[in-house]
Amino acid sequence: MVNIIESLRETVKNVIRQALLKAMEKEELQEIQLPEIFIETPKEKGHGEFSTNIAMQITRQLKMSPVKIAASIIDNMCLEGTSIEKVEKAGPGFINFYLNNEWLYSGLNIIKKENENYGKINMGKGQKVMVEFVSANPTGPLHMGNARGGALGDCIAGVLEAAGYDVTREFYVNDAGNQIEKFGISLEARYIQLLEGESAISFPEDGYHGEDITEHARNYIAAYGNDLLKEDFQERRKKLIEYALNKNITNIKQVLGYYGIQYDVWFSEKSLYESGELADTLKYLKNNGFTEEKEGAIWFKMPTTGSGTEAEKDEVLVRNNGFPTYFASDIAYHRNKFLQRGFDRVINLWGADHHGHVARMKASVKALGINPDKLDMVIFQLVRLYRNGEIARMSKRTGKAISLSDLLDEVGKDAARFFFNMKASGSHLDFDLDLAVSQSNENPVYYVQYAHARICSMIKLLESEGVKVPDVEETKLTMLKETEELELIKKLVEYPEEIRISAQTLEPSRLTRYVIDVAASFHSFYNACRVKGEEEELMKARLLLADCTRIVIKNVLSLLKISAPERM
Repeated sequence: MVNIIESLRETVKNVIRQALLKAMEKEELQEIQLPEIFIETPKEKGHGEFSTNIAMQITRQLKMSPVKIAASIIDNMCLEGTSIEKVEKAGPGFINFYLNNEWLYSGLNIIKKENENYGKINMGKGQKVMVEFVSANPTGPLHMGNARGGALGDCIAGVLEAAGYDVTREFYVNDAGNQIEKFGISLEARYIQLLEGESAISFPEDGYHGEDITEHARNYIAAYGNDLLKEDFQERRKKLIEYALNKNITNIKQVLGYYGIQYDVWFSEKSLYESGELADTLKYLKNNGFTEEKEGAIWFKMPTTGSGTEAEKDEVLVRNNGFPTYFASDIAYHRNKFLQRGFDRVINLWGADHHGHVARMKASVKALGINPDKLDMVIFQLVRLYRNGEIARMSKRTGKAISLSDLLDEVGKDAARFFFNMKASGSHLDFDLDLAVSQSNENPVYYVQYAHARICSMIKLLESEGVKVPDVEETKLTMLKETEELELIKKLVEYPEEIRISAQTLEPSRLTRYVIDVAASFHSFYNACRVKGEEEELMKARLLLADCTRIVIKNVLSLLKISAPERM
């Protein structure tokens, strides 16, 4: 589990640090407290592999020009035993580092040695993290917001696992509160209408008008008849809710299973009521001065910063009719996450309409005595589906609004998961349904999978001719010196670093962009550098490079839960 980029960065930092200490010892520079040294990867290839602005950071303390400081640092550097080939000062005082190829060859060694574990790092050190995502209202089918949140949440969880965190995936089932009450009233109305006619009961204006409600009522009647007509309305609604919720949750689990998502925990909101945790949480907030009564309701007293934003307005915890709000349940739920189950960090994925809830949630967590920095909210933007260049709203199969199930039927799991992770969560996403199913290089998931299949075909063809992928020890890696070969190796050794940054930023979209770049680098290498028919030493080295590329592409796709076909 080696991150070669991180190791090299530490080497460069150490070389700079020792050079500064030496320059101070020689009194070329006056003694100062050394700041943190920042190492960057230059955007321009001609500026080396690494760069630092340390000379500009300390110019005020030293009362010297950064150019002179940079020159002194370079003069006092010891590069012996490192992969640094040369160092140059640039511009107003930047220091650029150029590496020899040995680090690239050692990177191939690491890839072959770690194989399916290549890319994994121990950044998290086993820290317990919960990722809660989708958590859709169980009163209906999963829609496009759920589809994007599902792909993002599952891939964030996968990235964190690869980065060494102990991850729990959780679905919060909203099976209590107003929406469930409305669900029961809607089911009851359709049940009675089917049995006694539409005039027997009026359907509530704010009820759930979807065809699925009628279908649930019809199926209940087919299974159990009209016995519920004899029950009082409370018992009737309770039984209809239990029946329909069970069906809906089973369907949600099934669809998410097709989508490649398996949850560790399905947490019931209702359990917070039944266990007394909600009541205990409200009591805690009251006893610690975080609530006040006004207008017949109980309110959470929101701490203010004086900005007067919407997020700072007090929020109702218990309505004047005695019913707790979703906010009250959310606070109890987060208290359960942190204090009952002991998660070190909690990550929630929410749609754009929840943006205003972030500050309120963090304030309530702080009120519980929990560091709000342990709670992260990933807010993701809306999705627009396109078909034939126009916005698509209806499913080809059902003629109704496109659900996650319809999307998977149309484009498949691989394309859906890849496309939903191609843009940062905070960006709006345009999803081209035609592109997602096209077998062309314009389709990014096809492009990446084709690169993997191409490598597998090459390896099988050579194996049939008695040529196997060689061990690193018996391969002369120094034969790899063409620009396309070196650029491909550089891209491959970046993978653990991509995992680190993706885990740090909670942005798995980095990995789809990265694996597209790997595929592009491989295609460039394949077109410029022959494998079969070359002199044996060169053929073996290039074959090993191709196999390392296969390993990396497969590892990225496996993390994203996208298939890596061996033939296409």
